[in-house]
Amino acid sequence: MSSSNKWWHLSLTKQILLGLVFGVLLGWLAPEVSKETAFVRTIFLNLIKVIIAPLIFGSIVAGIAGGGSAKKVGRIGWKSLLYFEVVTTLALAVGLIVVNITGPGYGVALKGDSINLGKIAENHPMTLTETLVHAFPSNIIDSMMRNDVLQIVVFSVIFAFAVSAMGKKGKPILEFAEALSQVMFKFTSYVMMIAPFGIGAAMAVTVGHMGIGVLVNLGMLVATLYLALIVFVVVVLGTVMYIIKLPVKQYLKAIKEPFTLAFVTTSSESALPKLMEVMERLGVPKRIVGFVVPTGYSFNLDGSTLYLAVASVFVAQASETVTGIHFGWDQQVLLMVTLMITSKGIAAVPRASLIVLFAALHSFGLPPEGVAVIFAVDELMDMARTSVNVFGNGLACAVVARWEGEFDDNKARVFGTPEEVRLDTEEGNLAFAQDASRGE
Repeated sequence: MSSSNKWWHLSLTKQILLGLVFGVLLGWLAPEVSKETAFVRTIFLNLIKVIIAPLIFGSIVAGIAGGGSAKKVGRIGWKSLLYFEVVTTLALAVGLIVVNITGPGYGVALKGDSINLGKIAENHPMTLTETLVHAFPSNIIDSMMRNDVLQIVVFSVIFAFAVSAMGKKGKPILEFAEALSQVMFKFTSYVMMIAPFGIGAAMAVTVGHMGIGVLVNLGMLVATLYLALIVFVVVVLGTVMYIIKLPVKQYLKAIKEPFTLAFVTTSSESALPKLMEVMERLGVPKRIVGFVVPTGYSFNLDGSTLYLAVASVFVAQASETVTGIHFGWDQQVLLMVTLMITSKGIAAVPRASLIVLFAALHSFGLPPEGVAVIFAVDELMDMARTSVNVFGNGLACAVVARWEGEFDDNKARVFGTPEEVRLDTEEGNLAFAQDASRGE
């Protein structure tokens, strides 16, 4: 009954927006009072911090040992993974170029206890050799306690390959990793329940410190992300469609519904069944769709990867306003590589990219307050990056099918027309006749 849907039963998104508005008003009208809410922000950030190590470990081990490696899936596997890495690298490049041109973070002087000037200064001079040595942990428990994301990632990747090599003996560990990642996703959903309070407090403290003008920079951040995503889709993915001679009009018609689902729900998982269905109808063989789409959900996060590039450099630019230390291109590239690895396996969870971003910023000595500030407008950015993830994964199916010489141009040509029904009926009758001839 409609009476059960009370007007005050707000969704989490609406609660966050309400907390955002309250925080802005409190910081603007009562800046001294707003500073007293900093402890709420700290509690929220601490709860996010405790998620990092188990979530990264469980997701990476489950993703690699659970069937994400090319060794187990053969030719289609290595072709898919090669394409995924090329395209996500291009997404990083587009994100880095656009955010460095627009500079949305300059002027956002992030302040708080978590900015450790000494640690930032210590991290910046590290040479490539020192960084490589540092990436291999001598004590993984200590690495997890310090949330050193580079060391956690390296250990998890090697551990995952060891689990995969053990076959049946490694299955209990794989099941544990899968369960751990799911438990941490649920844990994250619990933490998100206090997000309206944490975000409200973060905005109150930020506006109280800097004034109402900080909102202009957040608007620039959202605009920068949308601009970068449009450039990526038109230039990079558009070029891919041209190279493989994909019928663009039919593909856009096919991807429209799963794209919209992902945009509205901010979850790639909600669009997965429909995406697999339309890609089969478009002419991609079922076995290719069945491998590429689920694998792409872990390894082909075009939108999320680009978002992480924009958001992390935004925080680095804001940090420079306070510290005066420039986060150069070499540090940015290393941070991007870290983000690309740690983002694997969490596309189905709304706003999980923030956890990855928080972990990387913490590891590179950048202020985690930036994550709390970004969270205020993350819903707007999450819709865009998630829908681009779905768009890119659909295209990946077509790329692999064309690469294998198995893309059905005839099915693509009739997609969404009355002729498609006739073709499906003819194929169904042919399959029935073949089964009958074999006595099945």
